[in-house]
Amino acid sequence: MPPASSSPRPGALAGLRVLDFGQMVSAPHCARLFADFGAEVIKIEPPQGDAARSSGPYPGDLPDAEKSGLFFFHNTDKLGVTCDVSRPEGRALFLELVRRADALIENNLPAQMRRWGIDYAQLAAVNPELVMISITPFGQTGPYSEWKGHDLNAYHLTGASARYCGRPGEMPLEHGTFSADYFGSVTAASWGLAAVYGRALVGGGQQIDVSCAEAIAAVFVGGQNIGLVAQEGRWDSRTGVGMPLGAPATILPCRDGHVWMLALEPGQWKGLCKVMGDPEWATLDIFDDMYTRAQNADVIYGFIVEWTMAHGKMEIMEKCQAAGCPVTAVFTIEEAARHPHLQARDYFVELDHPALGRVRNLGAPFKLPACPGGARRGAPLLGEHNDEVYGGLLGVPADERRRLRASGVI
Repeated sequence: MPPASSSPRPGALAGLRVLDFGQMVSAPHCARLFADFGAEVIKIEPPQGDAARSSGPYPGDLPDAEKSGLFFFHNTDKLGVTCDVSRPEGRALFLELVRRADALIENNLPAQMRRWGIDYAQLAAVNPELVMISITPFGQTGPYSEWKGHDLNAYHLTGASARYCGRPGEMPLEHGTFSADYFGSVTAASWGLAAVYGRALVGGGQQIDVSCAEAIAAVFVGGQNIGLVAQEGRWDSRTGVGMPLGAPATILPCRDGHVWMLALEPGQWKGLCKVMGDPEWATLDIFDDMYTRAQNADVIYGFIVEWTMAHGKMEIMEKCQAAGCPVTAVFTIEEAARHPHLQARDYFVELDHPALGRVRNLGAPFKLPACPGGARRGAPLLGEHNDEVYGGLLGVPADERRRLRASGVI
């Protein structure tokens, strides 16, 4: 018998069966986190496919439903089936899958789930142990719960753009695409998993109601902003130049790009001064602590930029880090994709796909050394596993599957 270390180890979530009944980002990404660590995830798409298949990016900018980068990233390691739940036969298939599942992850509007006849009350009647993880922009209850919305709707509802994005006195800016969806996804995965393993404690399944807006409000905007308004009627607003209460803490230009300059604590400030050659201006009383430096930020940033513009970002980062000052180069997307630190952590994986060929993809964002996770196979083609799931798992005969396929149910 080979040593245990050479035997394949099951993922941490092996034995769980999860249904992904979502589209685009939040629910599919949440389901992918389960798949990364060994859960069996069945992605259920409408016959026309997940909307992400029509969103790209595509190799050579040539649209192809089987080559969408957005779809591929969110759906690795899943079995893919198609099902039109708006039709009685499709709903029946869906319910049979629910009967055999531990969790269902979805991001549809509550009213749409009711119209399909697959809201939580009806699914719980089929499978009382089911944990239903529902991720929406505004949540399952409240005056906005039935509003149509997307990632940026949820993001801007929180006040995050007024707090962080843009310059004072100018209009707020958009944030990075899908921020609210990803915050909602990770929140849903964490507490959905807790609900799955807590079924014995609460006596069955439950519906996890995740509002992407509230996820942003809680962890991005935070208590120091929304809580401050509630308690004292005041709040911080965007500065356009980094942190308002301490300096240096901002992005500054350098010879070949930009650096995130952070030197607030005394030891950090002394380290930065040492790297800059202990300039005479840094000994002025107005630069004694981070608060007085912030009050004179326009002056101090001018001095620092004179130095940064004479040096490259990697040189600045490495010398500052060695001096105990947490300065970081601002990397471009291309630089991040090639970064040796991520390479050393095995964050990139190579996956095969029948339409895309050999594809480089991101691995699992969490490390579990005893039961490593991460993608092992590419995203499914549209309906690729209909026969395997409907025939093998549900026992639907081949002639019936052909009939369902011909009639557009699958």
